[in-house]
Amino acid sequence: MAGRVHRADTYIEGVISGKIPSCHWVQAACKRHIADLKRVGKRNFPYKFDKNAAQYAEDFFAEVIRHPKNSVNVSAGDPFVLEAWELATIIHPLFGWKRKDGTRRFRRAYIEIPKKNGKSSLAAGIADLLLCADGEYSAEVYSVAGSREQAALVFDIAKSMIEMSPDLCERTEVFKRAVTYPDAYSNYKVMSSDAPMSHGINAHGILFDELLVQPNRELFDSLWGAGKARKQPLFLMLTTAGFDRESVCYEMNQYTRDILDSVVEDDTFWGVIYSIDDGDDWLSPLVWRKANPNLGVTISLDTIAEEAKQAAAIPGYQNTFKRLALNVWTEQESRLITPEMWNKCAVKAAESLDGLVCYGGLDLASNNDLAAFVLDFVTNDGKNHRWLPFFWMPEENMAEKARAHGVNYQAWVRDGYIRSTPGNVIDLKHIKADIIELAQAYNIKQIAFDRWGAREISQDLMDAGINMIEFGQGFKSMAAPTKEFLRLVANGDLRHDGHPVLRWMANNVVAKQDEAGNLKPDKKKSKNKIDGVVAGIMALDLALRQEVKVSVYESRGVRMI
Repeated sequence: MAGRVHRADTYIEGVISGKIPSCHWVQAACKRHIADLKRVGKRNFPYKFDKNAAQYAEDFFAEVIRHPKNSVNVSAGDPFVLEAWELATIIHPLFGWKRKDGTRRFRRAYIEIPKKNGKSSLAAGIADLLLCADGEYSAEVYSVAGSREQAALVFDIAKSMIEMSPDLCERTEVFKRAVTYPDAYSNYKVMSSDAPMSHGINAHGILFDELLVQPNRELFDSLWGAGKARKQPLFLMLTTAGFDRESVCYEMNQYTRDILDSVVEDDTFWGVIYSIDDGDDWLSPLVWRKANPNLGVTISLDTIAEEAKQAAAIPGYQNTFKRLALNVWTEQESRLITPEMWNKCAVKAAESLDGLVCYGGLDLASNNDLAAFVLDFVTNDGKNHRWLPFFWMPEENMAEKARAHGVNYQAWVRDGYIRSTPGNVIDLKHIKADIIELAQAYNIKQIAFDRWGAREISQDLMDAGINMIEFGQGFKSMAAPTKEFLRLVANGDLRHDGHPVLRWMANNVVAKQDEAGNLKPDKKKSKNKIDGVVAGIMALDLALRQEVKVSVYESRGVRMI
């Protein structure tokens, strides 16, 4: 017992002394624990630290449950021996600190940490402990998240732990989305953002996974007081940093910071945030260790180094890397690529385009503005993609648009980079005729088109024998090809001939990211027109799907950047 408890003590001492790289918030959490230990037994401090209770929770992990899957330094089936940081900043505070009546001191807790640090497995183990070993009769434990799929992630890990544990397997009944513990008439279920079903529950434990993805605060608010009738409920929030500063997740982040900085006093709330500090060099391996306490255990140094290298080369990935790998709250939008990166790809292709297979992307935008069509050619060596863009614009409002957008559309029309159409709106007949002519000149296999505003012309082109593919503009459709587009640009494997309109658009692109770190071009946030880049990414997606029988995403997986 003493040896294991000493691991947590040693970790805390290392953090406070600076020997263990850690951010301000981890240091503050450790100092809070030590300061409270010094207050035990003093007047007006109604709490005590029960080492035996802390050890009991620790032993439950090590002796009862098993690691459910392989990672960098652990194998599936190994005893779940908690790391020193997990003991010191999560398990011991939550299960060791008691009130005078022996019940749990901290009823609510907020844990914020980068991805791949074992957060979900730790949460799953806590769920199993609350269900089977927390001394609660008729316990109700819930895995909660913004979607049923997200909520099921922790639940499925917890279920696997039970099935791999001889002690728990024979004493529980396991179902698809529920586990029961008949000895105590307890159960563990999955709950998502279906707020009406959350009212009236009497929860002993709530594991709120990835709080940042909550679509609104309705479910959160309905569960906040769900355990009032219990003697020692635990409302545990676990998440990675987000970007929405109006969210309930950011509210909890700020509340945790206020407690750790002694701005707010709340002796029943525990929180710790693993991140980097303001002003840190985010490319430094030492800084990575501050935010990732499980480096070398569930995440490798090489993995973070590769992600950091990509983020340094591709501006659009920097916020994603900082948020997911370093737990920094970022902006949702960021510049996708730099002019230097784009210009590096302006290489005159040696091979002819004649006979090469190509795929198209059509973005009509609004009917009184630029329309874009981009062909993506897969070159003979199979490594490079070459883009050939075409643009159309109504001639009557061209001067007005030129002033509004700050570019010389008239000069681009004169030099052949934009094709003008008569009138003050886009003439779809001209665009249709030009695309049919291009289909006769090049080996176009498929054309992706934006659902919005292109149904009529897409039907006409299909009647002309061209294979048209409907293509959405959301993350589901755009995220994977956007990621591949950025990789190709960063490596110089996307070639173009320096087309000035496409270059201007590439310089305008701002990326939007979702909570999972996926990126896509954002027309609303971009400083000006980006339709050519969007059309090119659509064409690239078709090319990547058909390039080999198994797509690039299936063969190597979608990497977390």
